[in-house]
Amino acid sequence: MISEKKRQFLEFIRDYMERHQQAPSFTELMEGLHFRSLGTVNWYVKTLEDEGYLRRSRGPNGKRALELTDKSGDDRSVLPLLGYIAAGYPLEAIDIPEEIEVPRSWQRSENYVLRVRGDSMIEDNIQDGDYVIIRRAASVPAGRIVVAYINGEATLKRYHPRADRIELHPRNPRYGIITVSPEDEFRLGGELLYVFRKYD
Repeated sequence: MISEKKRQFLEFIRDYMERHQQAPSFTELMEGLHFRSLGTVNWYVKTLEDEGYLRRSRGPNGKRALELTDKSGDDRSVLPLLGYIAAGYPLEAIDIPEEIEVPRSWQRSENYVLRVRGDSMIEDNIQDGDYVIIRRAASVPAGRIVVAYINGEATLKRYHPRADRIELHPRNPRYGIITVSPEDEFRLGGELLYVFRKYD
């Protein structure tokens, strides 16, 4: 059974990722949890790694590389897995009748899961094959990562509304900005809350 302090450490990471779409830095963990030193953060991270609750996606020296493992959500639930979303050029989302396990704290009636295809969001640590939890929303603050439908096709990008257009920004310099004009059919499918990957 995980201790209450370790549970709070994991919950802080989960809540931070929901609000900022990236993992906290060690300094942000220290300040947010009111620790006196980075050594305490290092101890928690190393201990929770050894116990299987955390992993580092880019090695021991990777910045903002903390990931929660499936074990960190002991109380599991399911969300609908609705298909694939392009993190590249727009690709039609395919509805498939499946469900996928997620921590119970992410289970909400407005949430659903998509699997990522493509690499246009790698600078936000969203990789091909990852799963993303999306909250259905008709409006989203500028700069957030969204599911956007353009003329019937879906893509995962950062949302930047302008006075006369909408821009969807990738996070990979190999890809260009997608510009949505008033003549295009456009709607938001929701806002990204959380990214996870499964290791088979």
